[in-house]
Amino acid sequence: MPTQQHDKTPADRENRGGQPLSDRIGQHVLLALGRPGNLHRVQVRRLWEDHYRVNVLVGPDAVSTTIAHSYFLVADGDGSVSSTAPTITRQY
Repeated sequence: MPTQQHDKTPADRENRGGQPLSDRIGQHVLLALGRPGNLHRVQVRRLWEDHYRVNVLVGPDAVSTTIAHSYFLVADGDGSVSSTAPTITRQY
């Protein structure tokens, strides 16, 4: 079963409760979206301050992954997402 992985960003230094901020943001996206059956990883990239780009990559292996969903979002220091573009809707 694939594991959830995230690109490391400066936001990862903000560990609260032992979990990097990028992991908390990725979990929020997967809770809202649902978990694709062929999830490869969730990529969280900090753009500036509290703005992020999140890509949900799917595929059987690293060579054949594609971006199934992509969002721009605003999240606070606790990983709570306040807005997304486009809106995240449950798919799975």
